[in-house]
Amino acid sequence: MNLSYWEYNSWLSNLDFTVVGSGIVGLTTAIAIKKRYPKAKVLVLEKGILPQGASTKNAGFACFGSISEILSDLSTHTEKEVIELVQERYEGIRLLRKMLGDKQIEFMLFGGHEVFLEKDKALYEKCLEKRLSINRLLRPIFRGDAFQLHENNYGFQNILPRYITHEFEGQLNTGMMVKALLKKAREKDITILNGLAVEQYSEGVHGVHVKTNEFEFKTSKLMIATNGFATQLLKEAVQPARAQVIITRPIKNLAIKGTFHFDEGYYYFRNIDNRILFGGGRNLDFKTENTTQFGSTEVIQNQLEHLLETMILPKTKFEIEARWSGIMGVGQQKRPIIKQVSENVFCGIRLGGMGIAIGSLVGNKMAQLVS
Repeated sequence: MNLSYWEYNSWLSNLDFTVVGSGIVGLTTAIAIKKRYPKAKVLVLEKGILPQGASTKNAGFACFGSISEILSDLSTHTEKEVIELVQERYEGIRLLRKMLGDKQIEFMLFGGHEVFLEKDKALYEKCLEKRLSINRLLRPIFRGDAFQLHENNYGFQNILPRYITHEFEGQLNTGMMVKALLKKAREKDITILNGLAVEQYSEGVHGVHVKTNEFEFKTSKLMIATNGFATQLLKEAVQPARAQVIITRPIKNLAIKGTFHFDEGYYYFRNIDNRILFGGGRNLDFKTENTTQFGSTEVIQNQLEHLLETMILPKTKFEIEARWSGIMGVGQQKRPIIKQVSENVFCGIRLGGMGIAIGSLVGNKMAQLVS
């Protein structure tokens, strides 16, 4: 180790908990641990200069699930399981808002709209048919009817005339969210080190030996919150899923409000600072997008631009200002994996694209596993 005596003793000695990943799950885990054990020495490791993965690379949807997603889940889960999934998302967002405050994360309750392409008429009619029964099913959670019909009043083209809107869905600023979490973590004397990738670990009698790309150290407990990158350290049923995103330059008089998604949730867009943020399309090439490598592909980027031009902004000139990607963790099951992996190792992973909704809940549940 190329560390001085001072460096090792100040940052890496006598560690009670080490959290891998400084996204929403990792930071919430660290904060929750300090709440339970105020005197504990807690370290958070992040491989990027900024949080990697998806916490600050997503669209900032505070969502619970579209009506077509709920219907799809009902075909593979029991009603009780679906209610529990939605309840967890509701509780997760409530917890996040309570912990950080709406102003700190720019939370706005504009609703979440599911837009149906003309080719999806059969799916739309099925959703219409089941709307009232789904509302009844979820009424105990939202204390009201979640799904309502809305006219296409934003001028989108090549879609069916009406959306099905979740009245209780919102949006937030994910950069401000993570900044607020970082601030809260530092206020609780949690150490955060960036640019350190955990390459492997081994468990011994007196805790866990951790090897990073720069040095090695020991910790009493290891908490893994790396979601889509989890298979680099764990053998769990989770796989990476890359999401590509583009954003336009500011557009004058852009009136679009709320969050929007279509094609069974594989595409999503919103207005942020008078720009359209638009992402998705991994269903065009699942094999290529099941990767932990950041980047973009021509086939998806071309489709995003085509849909912007022909559907979302058909009568508006626009320019693309930036492109990026994020890595989610998905699997066959919707439930996140929150478990004790071994005596001193724990994980909270596989958020299934619902990190904003359930990330804080997953972090708190993982913190509750330790004793």
